[in-house]
Amino acid sequence: MLLHLHVRNLALIDSAEVDFGHGLNILTGETGAGKSILIGSVNTALGGKTSKDMIRQGADSASVELIFSVDSDRLRKALADLDVEPDEDGLVIVSRKITPQRSLSRINDETVTAAKLRSITSLLIDVHGQNDHQSLLYKSRHLEILDAFGKEETAELREKTAETYRRYAELKRKLETFTGDEDQRLREQDFLNFEIREIEEAELKPDEEEALEQDFRRMNNARRIGEHIRRARNAMDMDGTSDALAAVKEAYRFDENLKNIHDMLYDMDSMAEDLRRSLDEYMEEMSFDEERYHEAEERLDLIHNLEAKYGKTIPDVLNSLERMRDRLTELEHFEEARRNAEKELEVCSAELEKLCGKLTEKRQKTAKKLTGEIARRLLDLNFLDARFRMEFRRLDHFTADGWDETEFMMSANPGEPVRPLGEAASGGELSRVMLAIRTVLAETDDIPTLIFDEIDTGISGRTAQKVSEQLRMISERHQVILITHLPQIAAMADQHYEIRKSVVNGRTATGIHALTQEEMCEELARLLGGAEITDAVRQNAAEMKRLADAGKNKRRQELT
Repeated sequence: MLLHLHVRNLALIDSAEVDFGHGLNILTGETGAGKSILIGSVNTALGGKTSKDMIRQGADSASVELIFSVDSDRLRKALADLDVEPDEDGLVIVSRKITPQRSLSRINDETVTAAKLRSITSLLIDVHGQNDHQSLLYKSRHLEILDAFGKEETAELREKTAETYRRYAELKRKLETFTGDEDQRLREQDFLNFEIREIEEAELKPDEEEALEQDFRRMNNARRIGEHIRRARNAMDMDGTSDALAAVKEAYRFDENLKNIHDMLYDMDSMAEDLRRSLDEYMEEMSFDEERYHEAEERLDLIHNLEAKYGKTIPDVLNSLERMRDRLTELEHFEEARRNAEKELEVCSAELEKLCGKLTEKRQKTAKKLTGEIARRLLDLNFLDARFRMEFRRLDHFTADGWDETEFMMSANPGEPVRPLGEAASGGELSRVMLAIRTVLAETDDIPTLIFDEIDTGISGRTAQKVSEQLRMISERHQVILITHLPQIAAMADQHYEIRKSVVNGRTATGIHALTQEEMCEELARLLGGAEITDAVRQNAAEMKRLADAGKNKRRQELT
């Protein structure tokens, strides 16, 4: 779970840090206090796009640090597969520094690419932004949700389907090369023969370039090397080691306490003599063979020319040579190769069709379970008559995900027909649908930390109470961090934090601090009462908090 967040010099935040706990972590604050900036800082650390303009004015850089604890053996294994090991305390530290020139991401002090950062952090945390429910308007998202729910049942089949599709696409591209008239084929054959001869006549060896470059560099700098070696040799002659040894020998005759100094000087003098001999031998053997120099130069020019045309390295060039030979063989046996390619494609297409059919069948079974669970959750979220199902349509082509096009269908009110989700649900209803989906998925996924940024937009009253109960249920299996403006939800907090904007030394800054039990009630009173907080509002807030805590405790006792 996420233990600690530290932000420096990001937008309105000068320096802010907070320790999160288990269960439901609630963040509240006045409008404009910087709640979304704080959640945005988490997205920044996770590799999200961030403008250099987000660096606080007057600062050279901005930084965000997240500290996660990893307790699950399964999660440790998944991280190990990505070459990440928690430290001895079971911690994974994710940090990102942003400067006007660039940004740098680290995991446990090791620099990582943005792609690797996202792969790693996706195992640790999932952020649901204010507008994420809008993604439900896209049908491609519906298939992702279905596959996430049914990953245990369909993962192996989906992987095999994707692998077979890659082979299918490759065979289609290959078959497209068997086009053109005989003249075109002959021209391609001639050109391939020329390229193959050019590489073959070079007689390249995979590891020769490095040795050649080292030899060429030595010959090209022979004069400089000679000067430096002679200077080193002269310096050895000027060394006073021998004189120092002779002097200490005389003193040693009268004082045996000088033995260590005498022995060290003796060793130094012996080493110096060995070094002089080695330098002399190097200078005697050193020579410049102009013919060999020009041969190395011409050979390197040839290699670099071939690399410029056929690959960045000699192994790349040799791989290109093999591909050219294969293509030449195809052209020389054109009709036979085309028939073979057509047959391969036909076999692969039949295999892919079979896999897609099996995948559709499994998905349809999974979809019944998923939509049944979502419909049940929607009733819990104060929908009067939520009917929810998934419609399947077959595409007219294969994809790496099979041939399914899926779409959630819904009726939110009694007497209304079942329609596509985007037509059936309002913005506030979409938020609740996404929460229902997230609740269902939370029971199957292993992501420890879930962040929701104002998922309660567009709801109030009894619906807000229902949403708070769903969030509490999610927090029984996951750490939940949530920004809200609703007292019904805030009352459920296991930990409650206030985000506040203040003016310090003439500058606006956003800060965050954990609330005590008494402060939680005061913040609930603010959410309930608005501008004027009366004693009656405070009593109402205290009662709301008491009831929420009692409900949580009762639920925990039932679970244990």
